[in-house]
Amino acid sequence: MFQKVPWPAAAMQPMVGPSQTGVSGFPGAAVVPPSVPSGSMITPGGATVPPREESYVENILRMNLGKVATLYMTYENNREWNAKIFRGVLEAAGRDHIIISDPATGRRFLLLTLNLDYITFDEPLNYTLPFGASR
Repeated sequence: MFQKVPWPAAAMQPMVGPSQTGVSGFPGAAVVPPSVPSGSMITPGGATVPPREESYVENILRMNLGKVATLYMTYENNREWNAKIFRGVLEAAGRDHIIISDPATGRRFLLLTLNLDYITFDEPLNYTLPFGASR
């Protein structure tokens, strides 16, 4: 038969090396990573750098909500309308969509930026360069 061998209590303890001391400085204490805001970067020295605003179309459109825009869209493999032009008041813009409204009818259009070719405005655009960028 098998002989029962008592399991050593030391084998049940976690292995803690000198670099694994916890927040309190005592071996075995929980190691808690620093809290870093979403999108931030950590430098090799351990400092956090806040995310930089990027100059994407959606951000430029958000700076110009309420303005009348003309959007030129292309829809591949569509026999009825391969290219279509939409004109309306810019209501909202997201990473993958643009919402405009027709001021005459109040009808709203949700357009996918996947189909967007370009946009024109009849007035100057509000645009500020991203933080930290030079002109």
